[in-house]
Amino acid sequence: MPYLQLDVTGKHSVASKKRLAARMSRTYAEMMSVDIRRISVAIRELGEGGVWRIPDAGGEPVPVSVMMLDIRRGRSAELRMEVAQALCAHCTEILGLREDRLNVEFTQHTGDEMYHPALGGYSPDWTPDEQ
Repeated sequence: MPYLQLDVTGKHSVASKKRLAARMSRTYAEMMSVDIRRISVAIRELGEGGVWRIPDAGGEPVPVSVMMLDIRRGRSAELRMEVAQALCAHCTEILGLREDRLNVEFTQHTGDEMYHPALGGYSPDWTPDEQ
């Protein structure tokens, strides 16, 4: 952890996905004071018709994208919003996603729910002095 997951309906080049993963990782590491080696990014192409939302009551479903961020518990709502906005900006810039059709959801975990064998075991719990 953190695990940054983006579900999209379209096809994107490997180069674009790699660029997005690098940008998201650097931004997240900087804004959330995280060792970049702990971050994993998944960009899942679910194909046409893979993710839908109805934007207007009574309207028709439209294709959308969803970003799920599994993070350590403790960050303020304000910081989470800033991170979400920054990551959405990368998605619109690099993949051309529509911001009005991109949602971000957070799942917060304690450090002992994130195991990194290469980094010595469990992640430390987040502390306020990190941000």
